[in-house]
Amino acid sequence: MRPWHGYPLRMASYSDHLVLLLHGVAAFGRDLDPLARVLRRELPGAKVIAPDAPLACIPGPGRQWYDLDAVTPENRSGRIEAARDVCDRVVEGLIAYHGFAGRPERVALVGFSQGATIAFDGFASGRWQAGAVVLLSGRFVKPEPFAPARQTPVLLVHGAEDGAVPPQEDGKAESWLVEAGVRVERHLLPGVGHVISPRAARLASRFLKEALGAQPSTSVGDSLTG
Repeated sequence: MRPWHGYPLRMASYSDHLVLLLHGVAAFGRDLDPLARVLRRELPGAKVIAPDAPLACIPGPGRQWYDLDAVTPENRSGRIEAARDVCDRVVEGLIAYHGFAGRPERVALVGFSQGATIAFDGFASGRWQAGAVVLLSGRFVKPEPFAPARQTPVLLVHGAEDGAVPPQEDGKAESWLVEAGVRVERHLLPGVGHVISPRAARLASRFLKEALGAQPSTSVGDSLTG
């Protein structure tokens, strides 16, 4: 039996935590393998999963979480809302399959670029519960109703030289979340573009260890480039 989003099912485990990595547009889950390796090493008790997004990119290779064709600031919110059901099936299905339904404090959401947009929407709308949320280089739309879980900490990281998504997007999200009572940590990385840099990976792993209470490993450094 295979899940509809293209990843083979595996026997459910009793790992301490589940970390879901949501990739950017025109990519696949495997494109986040460098980040996944860092997180598996630094959070040795965690199961780190990077599914493919549910929608095909047309034209071109890769997958997407919502349709970006002819997207504008005016219609972006509608595109995100239209994709909620299918995105919910991916995220909530994986959480349930791996045995974490009803245990949101042991689940972390980590999104990059369009994946960060969708992770923010799922969390901020109150649909997705998690013990920690990491948003890397995202573009954000405030959902209505705005109902993030106040007890869930959020990390925002953005490259100062990002030419694809303006770093100012993080300021919007931080303002909305803080006003709602959510604890936010935000970092702007000098000289970094629209990539997951080694420092971003270190920030993410340290934040997740603190937020989830996972035991740190003895290794140091990371294996990412960019």
